[in-house]
Amino acid sequence: MPVKEIMRSRIVKLNKEDSLCKALKVMDDHGINGAPVVDESGKLVGMIVKADIYRFLMEEGHYDTCPVDWAMTKNVITAHGNEDIFAVARRLREKNIIAIPVIDDKNIVEGIVSIEDIMDYAIKKSPNA
Repeated sequence: MPVKEIMRSRIVKLNKEDSLCKALKVMDDHGINGAPVVDESGKLVGMIVKADIYRFLMEEGHYDTCPVDWAMTKNVITAHGNEDIFAVARRLREKNIIAIPVIDDKNIVEGIVSIEDIMDYAIKKSPNA
């Protein structure tokens, strides 16, 4: 089954100029652990997760004013909508990441798939569900 069948397409996106403080607030408000970072045209430029922010806060810095760009991952592991769910799950596990942005051929974010989304799919498909 293609990953686009379980991806969340209504997602929170951040800009690289957003402050770390704003990023954490947005994540807390939406009950998420991470978000793709996009430019003004919607193209993926990074991924920020709470762990990145917490790691960054261990260094001296200005939490209220530091932009997401300073702490985000810039070499983002991505998926395409037609990829097999289990291939994407394998990539999440191998790279030890919690979520993966789903992009189109122009690097525009279409959605996101998390470990939880894949587990929910597996549980739903389980014969004991």
